[in-house]
Amino acid sequence: FIGDSWAVLFSHPADFTPVCTTELGAVAKLAPEFVKRDVKVIGLSTNDLGDHSRWVDDINNINDVDLAFPIIADANRSVATLYDMLDSVEHDASNVVNGIPFTVRSVFIIDPAKRIRLILTYPASCGRNFDEILRTIDSLQLSDRQPIATPANWQPGEDVIVHVGVTTDRAKEIFPTVREALPYLRFATLPKED
Repeated sequence: FIGDSWAVLFSHPADFTPVCTTELGAVAKLAPEFVKRDVKVIGLSTNDLGDHSRWVDDINNINDVDLAFPIIADANRSVATLYDMLDSVEHDASNVVNGIPFTVRSVFIIDPAKRIRLILTYPASCGRNFDEILRTIDSLQLSDRQPIATPANWQPGEDVIVHVGVTTDRAKEIFPTVREALPYLRFATLPKED
């Protein structure tokens, strides 16, 4: 499925649940943003394909979208178990019904080399911020191309942090401007990319 692309795998406690319905709609609306970043999106829920099909109708209607990404039907919870997506009574007793744990709201960002680069876990009661997930993908992809890190609350287009392995003299050769706030904290403006 991933091929040479990036991927986002995100799990859901169950089909026909309110928070999940809004989340899948939000991701469907952001589909062009994921395509622009060469990211394939795939959901996971512990229902079967028949439920998924009926649920997608609800998602499309309530969110005014046309959901086009796949949703893994993990009715036997094999993928959820493999990726440690199942909740526990100790963590959130409201997410375990009749002794059966639902999946938590996990997010895995996977790079083209099939390495998991980020794992986020949200409680069942909290919908995810997919703008933040896009921002994280931007940071990961940028740091793969440039010797940088991104500061707290960074947004694309803002200054970045020079990687600690790059000397200040070398940074001044790479970046249009470099500002040394502390010997170990240097901010840089990125060169314009094509």
